[in-house]
Amino acid sequence: MATHTGPDPQHPIPPGGALFCPSALLPEGWRSDVLLRWDAAGNLTAATPGSARGDAAIAAGPVIPGMPNLHSHAFQRAMAGLTETMGSPTDSFWSWRTLMYRFAQRLQPRHLEAIARHLYIEMLKAGYTSVCEFHYLHHAQGGTAYADPAELSLRVMRAAEEAGIGMTLLPVLYQYGGFGSAAPLEHQARFLSSPQWMLELRARLQQALPEDGMRRYGVAPHSLRAVSADGLAALVAGLRSQANGEDAPIHIHIAEQTREVEDCLAWSGKRPVQLLLSLQDLDRRWCLVHATHMSDDEYHAVAAGGAVVGLCPTTEANLGDGIIDAPRLLEDGANWGIGSDSNIAINLRSELRLLEYGQRLHHRRRNVLAS
Repeated sequence: MATHTGPDPQHPIPPGGALFCPSALLPEGWRSDVLLRWDAAGNLTAATPGSARGDAAIAAGPVIPGMPNLHSHAFQRAMAGLTETMGSPTDSFWSWRTLMYRFAQRLQPRHLEAIARHLYIEMLKAGYTSVCEFHYLHHAQGGTAYADPAELSLRVMRAAEEAGIGMTLLPVLYQYGGFGSAAPLEHQARFLSSPQWMLELRARLQQALPEDGMRRYGVAPHSLRAVSADGLAALVAGLRSQANGEDAPIHIHIAEQTREVEDCLAWSGKRPVQLLLSLQDLDRRWCLVHATHMSDDEYHAVAAGGAVVGLCPTTEANLGDGIIDAPRLLEDGANWGIGSDSNIAINLRSELRLLEYGQRLHHRRRNVLAS
């Protein structure tokens, strides 16, 4: 079993430094002679246009911000292509999910670490400089606990550290197999936990690998079908009481599939996003992953609260999820970002292109998202 007790002396944190950029894209637009400075923990401390170079290294060309990857399931990179044969004329997200569960049963800690390391290197090459890992593989086969409950989480963190990518780890709370606290499936045993277990895991991670400019820990209630209202409340309240918990990110799968919307309506009388809005204050800490199927009122409320909508165009297309009405997001001023999700393809430009092209097909016009 691997041990994870702190920074690896073979991979020390680089000291603070500076980079002179003849041309750089800042929040206010393109600027010339920008001096970037960062501290020893990797935190950017200054971006000053109109500066002298001094003794700073000089950038080889124009500098733009790195793209955060808002949603990733690292282990699924290793099953890319395995589901691309028709098992049934009615293949869907739900049949894909069954195959994914079977694949997850076979993974050992060393497999997860190797898959994640390779994936994160691919992400860096593609232009992603940080990733939000929606990590729900917690236990050994059959749900047996590891001696260190953080074993698999720390494997993912070590992979990110070795690759050199910024990491926001989002350990996933998974309680049930469906709305109404339905019994979990046998293949979900490796994912199951409680709010208290999840909070203790986050505390263990902070102790083993403290947060810094390259590491952050949040939480991820998997979905409203997998987490009860009481479980969600306990998780969010407990998070706020932890170190760095007040501003810690909270990500959740929501309204990805029409069946999910129908099941939620049948059980609660509310749509998924509508139900979540009634349970929690969706502020800027929240990322609603997918949110593909929303009503007009839901679009407006999500934008008004400041939550981020996490779009995963390649995965959503691959699974036949549907197409979000992206112009509505822009009209309401909603925050949004991109994720690679199931990691069948690691290509930032393709994600953005597919987002635009999907909107062209949906709205039957060109340049839908152009500013």
